[in-house]
Amino acid sequence: MTADRRPHRSPARTRVPALRRLSRRWITRRRFTQRRADRRFGERLLGAVLAFAVAAVPAAVLLVLIEAGWEPLRELDAGAAVHLNEAVRHHPLLLETTRVLSNWVWDPVTMRLLVAATVGWLLWRRAWRLALWAALTELAAGLTGLLVKVTVARVRPRLPDPVAHAPGFSFPSGHAMTAMASCAILLLVLLPVVPRRARPVAWAIAAVTVLGTGLTRIALGVHWVSDVLGGWLLGFALVASTAWAFEAWRRESGLRTPRLPEGLEPELATDDDPGSRPYRPVG
Repeated sequence: MTADRRPHRSPARTRVPALRRLSRRWITRRRFTQRRADRRFGERLLGAVLAFAVAAVPAAVLLVLIEAGWEPLRELDAGAAVHLNEAVRHHPLLLETTRVLSNWVWDPVTMRLLVAATVGWLLWRRAWRLALWAALTELAAGLTGLLVKVTVARVRPRLPDPVAHAPGFSFPSGHAMTAMASCAILLLVLLPVVPRRARPVAWAIAAVTVLGTGLTRIALGVHWVSDVLGGWLLGFALVASTAWAFEAWRRESGLRTPRLPEGLEPELATDDDPGSRPYRPVG
C-alpha cells in the first residue's frame, strides 16, 4: 500500500478559510443593506413630507378657527396681546430685556447659526447622515414658515401704543417655529454627548427658549397668541416627521432605534460611526 502523502491539516487551519468566506459574505451583506438603506433614505424623506402633512393637522385646525373668527380664540388673542404689551410698556428695563431676548438671543438667525455650527461639528465627526438630517430639517422649517405666512397673509396686531414693529405677515410666528424646530434638532443631536445628569438641564434650557420666544413676541405686540401656537405646532410636526424618516433609515441599516433621551444617534457618545458598524439584523 502507498502511504498517503497529502499534508495533514489541523482543524484550526481548515476553519480559517471558512471563517474568511463567512466574513466576506457578512461584509458584503452589510454593504448591500447599507446601500439599500441609503437609497431609501431619500424616499423616507419624501415620506416624511407626507407625515408632516398629517402631523400638522392641529396647526391646520387652529388656522381654521382663526379664519372662522372663533370667539374664544379671538378673546385669548386680544386679551394676551393687550395685557402683556402693557406689562412691558410700563417697565423700561423689562421692555429692553424683552427686546434683547427676542431680537438677539432667541432671534431666528441666532438659532439657525447654532444649528449650522452643530452641522459643522457633525461633519467633523463624520456623522454624515445626521448632519444631512439636521441641515435639511432646519432649512425645511424656514421655507415652510415662509410659505405658510404668504399663503395665510394674516395681518399683525395693531395696538394703540406699540413698542415694536415687524415686517411681513403674522401667522405662523417665525420666531416661535424656528425656536421649536431648532431646539428639537439640537436636543436630538446633542443628547448622546450630554452627561446623563445634565440632560434635565438641557431639556429645561430648550423649554425656556421655546416658551420665552413665544411670550416675548406676544409682549412686543408683533404676534397673536394663535400665531405663536401655530409656529410651535408646525415646528414640532416638521421635526417629528423628519426624525421618523431618520429612524426608519437606522432600522433598515440594521441599527437599533434609540429611545428619545438617547437622541437620534447614540453612537456619537462613543465615537462609533454607524456607517462602519457590522450589520446586525433587527427584530
